[in-house]
Amino acid sequence: MPEHTSTRDRILSAYEELLINEGPRGATMDAVIALAGVSKGGLLYHFKNKEALAAALIARLEELAAEDMRNMSADPEGPSRYLVRESVYVGSALDRALIGVVRLAQASDPEASAVLERIHCNWTDLVLEEVGNPVIARAIILLGDGLYYNEGLPGGWPREKSSTTEESVAELLDVVEVLKAHAASLPQPH
Repeated sequence: MPEHTSTRDRILSAYEELLINEGPRGATMDAVIALAGVSKGGLLYHFKNKEALAAALIARLEELAAEDMRNMSADPEGPSRYLVRESVYVGSALDRALIGVVRLAQASDPEASAVLERIHCNWTDLVLEEVGNPVIARAIILLGDGLYYNEGLPGGWPREKSSTTEESVAELLDVVEVLKAHAASLPQPH
């Protein structure tokens, strides 16, 4: 972590790290204190309890997702290609916040679940606006979701052993173009 990181951000990043690697049960206040290298008073100065930590991580995700939506909207190749191209886990701030909030949602945190749903709906709306067909938009979203999920599995997603992730993503981007080309010819669902 950079030296100029604020104590608050260091604490929040420690909580995020614990959620990712240990889950909500392992992300105790004591574990956050130890990983962040702060005193109990230092932690409580910034976050009075685990709920405050969770709320701050959710807010971090919302901010990062809003920036990602702006990038997706402005991408010269279009939102669909952006979504699939960026659906490879690289350990970015967005990736880490997303996985941390997913872990909260898995533990039945209603706000985490609601935020994840809003983000997913925003992505879907942007892709739908581009392709004009809800079935094609859903297929593109599922393509990105599946890519993201499978990239996180040990061994990665099924691909030729000689193929790199970049080559495989390029092949999937070709599929996106085929889907977009056929969007106008498909009947609109009722």
